[in-house]
Amino acid sequence: MSTTVSLARLSSLVRRHRDRLAVLAALAVVTAAAWAYLVMAARRMTSGQAGMSGHSMAPMMHAMTGVQPWTAAEFGLRLAMWAVMMIAMMVPTAVPMTLLYAAVARKAAAQDSPLSPTFIFVAGYAAMWTIFSLVATFAQWGLDQAALLSPMMVSRSAGLGAALLIAAGVYQFTPLKDACLRNCRAPAHFLSRYWRTGRLGAFRMGARLGAYCLGCCWILMGLLFVGGVMNLLWIAAIAVFVLLEKTIPFGVTVGRVAGAAMILTGALSFAV
Repeated sequence: MSTTVSLARLSSLVRRHRDRLAVLAALAVVTAAAWAYLVMAARRMTSGQAGMSGHSMAPMMHAMTGVQPWTAAEFGLRLAMWAVMMIAMMVPTAVPMTLLYAAVARKAAAQDSPLSPTFIFVAGYAAMWTIFSLVATFAQWGLDQAALLSPMMVSRSAGLGAALLIAAGVYQFTPLKDACLRNCRAPAHFLSRYWRTGRLGAFRMGARLGAYCLGCCWILMGLLFVGGVMNLLWIAAIAVFVLLEKTIPFGVTVGRVAGAAMILTGALSFAV
């Protein structure tokens, strides 16, 4: 009898870790694919800039500095770039919440009460960041048309860069930031408070999590215009900061220290 119980426990343990590893592997593949796309896009942009000169360079410069309007195809490419970038940056920060949802779904399935697949929850999360990507693309278009962005999508205006830094720093101390961050840092509390059944419910939970994460991080994404929208090191730095702020025990303190540093840097930039 004891042997049977031990085997059952072992089987349950293996199944639990197998499901957990499957979810982690899927999220890792999605994240890696997104980063691979960004690396290739950055290389294409860099090589394109280096390989063009004289008259051949002029059309690209006009298109990217707002002298000429974007085409629909160009807008679509920029939207895709932002959407993939948000997946690369934000999916890792949703891992704790996703793993908890997957664990609940696994237990429900074991009790013959199956829940919606985990990918639907993740799809809701990604959908919210895709909506943000649309807004970011329009923001880039506006800056482009005003000739405020360089060909590498960096702000040409020192005042704009300083203002973005100060705004991002100040936001780190606001009640809205605190409220959104609390939900992002507490997977069990979030799921118990906002649990919904069915496929639509799973999607809505993921979208709500995305909304809280968006409320937590939206202005940090504006800093991409300070360091470069396709600057891979800058993208990685912001992504790591967001991950640490959401997951480590003293993440709130890290966020506020970083906020103070942003305000100071922005103020110094105005003074120079």
